[in-house]
Amino acid sequence: MDNALRRATSGISHFLKLEAAGGLLLMAAAVLALIFSNSPLRHVYDDLLKIPVELRFGSFIIAKPLLLWINDGLMAIFFLLVGLEVKREVIEGELSTPAQVVLPVAAGVGGMIVPALIYVLINRGNGMVLNGWAIPTATDIAFALGILSLLGNRVPLSLKIFLTAVAIADDLGAIVIIALFYTADLSLPMLFLAAVAVAVLTALNWQKITRIAPYIIVGVILWIFVLKSGVHATLAGVAIAFAVPLKTTDADGHAPLHQLEHSLHPWVAFGVLPIFAFANAGVSFAGIAPSALAEPLPLGIAAGLFIGKLVGVCGACAALVPFGLAKLPEGATWSQIVGVAALCGVGFTMSLFIGSLAFEGPEYYTPLRLGVIAGSTLSGLTGYLLLRFAGGHSRTTSSEQAL
Repeated sequence: MDNALRRATSGISHFLKLEAAGGLLLMAAAVLALIFSNSPLRHVYDDLLKIPVELRFGSFIIAKPLLLWINDGLMAIFFLLVGLEVKREVIEGELSTPAQVVLPVAAGVGGMIVPALIYVLINRGNGMVLNGWAIPTATDIAFALGILSLLGNRVPLSLKIFLTAVAIADDLGAIVIIALFYTADLSLPMLFLAAVAVAVLTALNWQKITRIAPYIIVGVILWIFVLKSGVHATLAGVAIAFAVPLKTTDADGHAPLHQLEHSLHPWVAFGVLPIFAFANAGVSFAGIAPSALAEPLPLGIAAGLFIGKLVGVCGACAALVPFGLAKLPEGATWSQIVGVAALCGVGFTMSLFIGSLAFEGPEYYTPLRLGVIAGSTLSGLTGYLLLRFAGGHSRTTSSEQAL
């Protein structure tokens, strides 16, 4: 039991350390995009993202600008990792028992409902703009943990795990939202072929196939069908993840899901997400007055992230903990919970991604990015300061020193 506990603690520490480092790189990529967008290199930046890229098999063609290959292709890899993490957490991790699942899931749900309501209230009557209601419901776990890592041992490990669990519940909600609300005109033949591919993945799982290659090969085919079907292609990554086995009969005991998650994590943290951030965070401030943030679209996003996440996450915790329906993370104080709730408002990558699904016209790009950057920055600074000066300084453990 002690060995199993040590392995689990080591795994959690490795995950948090990787996410934190990736979050810092994510910040650097976003800053670099802003520098490019507000310098003479602006045209180089724009032209780079417009480069046409084609994939051709005979008469079958997938042709998109580089930006959409990043958003539809690389982000499918990100959602594959998200799906693996969700499956692992639900079956054997922080979301595997009722006692563990209550607080982070309730906090995740509260942190999605309240921001969406704030956005809708600010943008009521604005027609097309209301389509962005889900933008402030997202949490960027890499960015949030990157900020959290700057605090060292001022924050107990249990609170970092709580933030991760809330973000994973949030990611699961984002998957459902994308599937239900952000799909284009549907192609029934392509949907049928995608369903066949999902059936093949399911059969591989039932037959206890533990080699990862067959899942990836069928998964790539599934991604093409989903891309052509009108359902957003990133959901193919989730379907692949749910099919990859978590149990194994191999002598070494290494589950395929763990192997794939371990292999993908560095590529996503240090490649996929920074590239996405660089491609989507660029916004030119030329000719933009501070009053632009008061426009309904950016204001709804910023207020949803900054106020909505804080109120939603804290409100859910306050509704459960005093009545004994859930417990605070071990060693955490209420002031630290408020700080973590603020960090949940760092939507950045996920908010930009959902925004790219909600709005297609270029007239929305600048206000969308302004709102996401403003709301995420306010949330990150507030969360950092609250946790920096919060009480309940934690005793350093060996696992936390590794972070």
